[in-house]
Amino acid sequence: MADPIGSRLFLRQAAKRLLTAAASRADETPTDPPRLTLRAIEALRMSRSRDRILANLDEMYREAFERAKTSDDTSQMATLDFAYRREQLYFEILLDVRDAVERR
Repeated sequence: MADPIGSRLFLRQAAKRLLTAAASRADETPTDPPRLTLRAIEALRMSRSRDRILANLDEMYREAFERAKTSDDTSQMATLDFAYRREQLYFEILLDVRDAVERR
């Protein structure tokens, strides 16, 4: 049978080592939350190009528009046309903001 006092002493020492190691690691880690600081944003490069994003948007709406056209759903075609133009405008605005942030 294991010695209960020795087991508690072993667990206490292990906990002390763990807490000491965690405290020393806490001093080394940055306190800034990720992706929320200006430094993090400046270091982050955007991966998708403007053309790729707009081409993906165009492809997605083109497929939906073709399905609506095949079923002769004119109201759906009009809705998709308006939604496409609205989303394209939103994406262009967001991409302009992204470009401005990258230039800083």
